[in-house]
Amino acid sequence: MRFAFFGDVVGRSGRRAITKYVPRLREDLNLDAVVINGENAANGFGITERTANELYEAGADVITLGNHSFDNPGALTFIERETRLLRPVNYPPGTAPGLGVNVYDIGTYKFMVVNVLGRVFMDALDDPFLAIGEALDNCPLIDVADAILVDIHAEATSEKNAMGHFCDGRASLVVGTHQHVPSADTRILPNGTAYQSDAGMCGDYGGVIGMDKEEPMRRFTTRMRGGRFTPGTDEGTVCGVFVETDNKTGLAVRAEPIRVGALLQTTIPTL
Repeated sequence: MRFAFFGDVVGRSGRRAITKYVPRLREDLNLDAVVINGENAANGFGITERTANELYEAGADVITLGNHSFDNPGALTFIERETRLLRPVNYPPGTAPGLGVNVYDIGTYKFMVVNVLGRVFMDALDDPFLAIGEALDNCPLIDVADAILVDIHAEATSEKNAMGHFCDGRASLVVGTHQHVPSADTRILPNGTAYQSDAGMCGDYGGVIGMDKEEPMRRFTTRMRGGRFTPGTDEGTVCGVFVETDNKTGLAVRAEPIRVGALLQTTIPTL
């Protein structure tokens, strides 16, 4: 199975970049599935039904979220109707609508996707390792799912790295989101799980992690607020990771970064 994961979509620039590049990447890489983190898709904070549909129309099979899952109130009801939209699985029971994990029929494959929120330097939810352990126990690789993707939305690379090793041999890919900067550590762990600490964002890299640079710079240099953060509007770059799995084991045999767009050096796997 071949699939790709694309990192946090930030505002209109990110959505336009997804629309511009993902359909061609899906074709050129012969992808069976595409997963996109969309927690910043709507004006940089949260997601709406309209912005989610833009990502689905561009080729997303599943959208994951993060700490901004419900910044737009409409997401509270949309997520109850849309099983392809996942919020972190480790919300305390009964506190959040929607699903945190699901198994999808993707052509001839069954593809499990799970979204989890880290706790280091974040608003802490329930134990992410316990939640992921339960999800993997309930849906063993190959027995239930042909491939498994874990999106850990977290601040600390150490926590993401630990999650990779925790899932090694039980998931096809563990990939980090939230930091908006692609990490250079794409690899396959010893027991066959592909890993990247952060997929990077899909958005305008000319500002500060996807936002227009003026307000972040003001706050850093003066400690004063001049307004709210607004997403950058220049041409965006798409960042993510490509994974190919062994159909007999569900484990990764290939993992490579994807970067294509306005500013970062282009990196596209070749078949």
